[in-house]
Amino acid sequence: MLLNWKSTKVNTEKTKRPNPSRVRDHLANERTYLAWMRTAISLMGFGVVIVRLRAFHPPLVPTPGNGWKLGLLFSTVGLLTVLLSTKHYFGVRQDIDYDTYEPTDRWVILFSLAIAILGAGVIYYMFTVPSSLEGLMAPE
Repeated sequence: MLLNWKSTKVNTEKTKRPNPSRVRDHLANERTYLAWMRTAISLMGFGVVIVRLRAFHPPLVPTPGNGWKLGLLFSTVGLLTVLLSTKHYFGVRQDIDYDTYEPTDRWVILFSLAIAILGAGVIYYMFTVPSSLEGLMAPE
């Protein structure tokens, strides 16, 4: 047939025994990626909640406060999570295809530190912002 363009050369990569768990590995990689996307959406959503609902803005404070900075930080970390997890997904995908995947600890350490810092920021902010008008008034 004229449309049969298959090469008669033997491809050494295809004759090599394929990894029997390759499909399962790709599906696990995709599930992990989707978990990171849910985490990123949660971080960005929490940042928006902080800013829009002014959850960390005492209602009687005359200045805008600093709650928006914390919300922006949460949203930025969420956006970075999207970018880094997408890059990581494609790197792992390629490693699975070439059967060279080796797990690394850097992602776990990086995001654990980021979440710990954000959590510490929330705790610090909760204890430093006055909760009522009494904390804002100067003693007479």
